[in-house]
Amino acid sequence: MFPGQASQYVGMASDLHNNFEEVRDLYKLASDELGEDIAKLSFEGPALKLKQTRFTQPAILLHSLAVLIALKESLPQFDYACGHSLGEYSALAATGALSFELAIKAVVKRASLMEQACLNNPGSMAAIIGLTEEKVLEICRKASRSGVVVPANFNSKSQIVISGSVDAVKVAAEIAKSEGARRAMILEVGGAFHSPLMEPAKSGMQQFLKDADIKSSAVPVIANVTAKPAESSAEIKKLLVAQITSPVKWSQTMTYLVSNDCTNVIEIGPGKVLAGMAKRDMSAEKITNLDTIKDIESLATVSV
Repeated sequence: MFPGQASQYVGMASDLHNNFEEVRDLYKLASDELGEDIAKLSFEGPALKLKQTRFTQPAILLHSLAVLIALKESLPQFDYACGHSLGEYSALAATGALSFELAIKAVVKRASLMEQACLNNPGSMAAIIGLTEEKVLEICRKASRSGVVVPANFNSKSQIVISGSVDAVKVAAEIAKSEGARRAMILEVGGAFHSPLMEPAKSGMQQFLKDADIKSSAVPVIANVTAKPAESSAEIKKLLVAQITSPVKWSQTMTYLVSNDCTNVIEIGPGKVLAGMAKRDMSAEKITNLDTIKDIESLATVSV
């Protein structure tokens, strides 16, 4: 499992960068693409700048790729890969569908397009905790009189993130509280990700991916849009474009993995967000986080 936006932290991957020349080469490539020293920003901050979409996404991808480089032959065999939103690019790189270089270029492009869409169509997101999927859908329908608002992330059985115009998201959060939600919290995000307000970013991403050398994945990658494996090059490209305005079906992805007898989970990249969700919703026998060199060194003691 590979994390997405909001998992970043200042100092992320600095130990990996210091110890592996191949990791430093990737950061150099990303910095050249961005026109910004992404290594310095990742390691030193400031945190507010690192939270900007066009920097956050490449920084998280680079961290996940750096862990894969550090693992080398010690990467355990795995039956499935998946990633939350942006993390799907990391999952595709891990399975050979994308080269590391292409993954970086694609994510730099994606992040730039999505940030521009945020500036053109300001929006917001809110986490709704303690209501069913059906109830959240009903709330979004009611609040849509105030603007665009849709479910954006089905994160777990008890947490759904909604996304849309600022007013509509506020209204939906208030309705959710009145309907008995344990929490309805406006999130500090740059825009309305995975909503129709991201539509302007789709054409640019489709154009970029059109001639991109994306291969069929060696191991099934569970797509965010369908919560099912996407293996052919054509299907992967189609779903990566659709992902920009479609909800992330993460809870459904975990259900798919459980139904296919997945009992061991490894989260690769910054933080422990996905591991926490897996602990609650998958009841996995083993859950491992690989964020730092220390984590990688201790992997030898983990039976997977």
